[in-house]
Amino acid sequence: MRVLILNGSPRARGNTSIAVGEMVKVFESYGIESEVVQVGHKAIRGCIACNQCAELGHCVFDDEVNEIAPKFEAADGLVVASPVYYASANATLIALLDRLFYSTGFDKTMKVGASVVVARRGGLTATFDELNKYFAISGMPIASSYYWNGVHGRLPGEAEEDGEGLQTMRHLAHNMAFLMRSIQLGKEKYGLPEREEGIFTHFVR
Repeated sequence: MRVLILNGSPRARGNTSIAVGEMVKVFESYGIESEVVQVGHKAIRGCIACNQCAELGHCVFDDEVNEIAPKFEAADGLVVASPVYYASANATLIALLDRLFYSTGFDKTMKVGASVVVARRGGLTATFDELNKYFAISGMPIASSYYWNGVHGRLPGEAEEDGEGLQTMRHLAHNMAFLMRSIQLGKEKYGLPEREEGIFTHFVR
């Protein structure tokens, strides 16, 4: 099994890395392969709703989004991690996620998703809710911990002092591993849930 981790921080060894590093150690203990992709420092533009991806099978802008797409398709779980800016996620990460989820046509049903947020003080839950919406619209079960998935820290390395936050990360990873393995067994026995043909209703008459 494998987990793709998108680190939305522009700092490769910042507090967000410390948070996801706790998860990586837990995944390793289960024999689950994980890959961390640093994206917060990249120049990734937002979606322009051109819908060319429907014809091309990939985003018209050929950058990290198209490189990450096959890794996402092959993964059993996706972790999206971000520092908090004005009670929101890193804008580069949001641009990537908008395009990644919109331009990929593969079925994301029952891939397990988890969001991780890091802040000096506030804005954690708003960012947590923002990131979880990508999973909720895609049929992806959302892994949770025993507290909202956040770690506190401002200066590099301060997250190491947030014992409860790091424990939350480890607990999250244990729960995510359990969900992924349980879903794998369920798919082998029952298959994926049935899907109806989509009904698209517009509210402008």
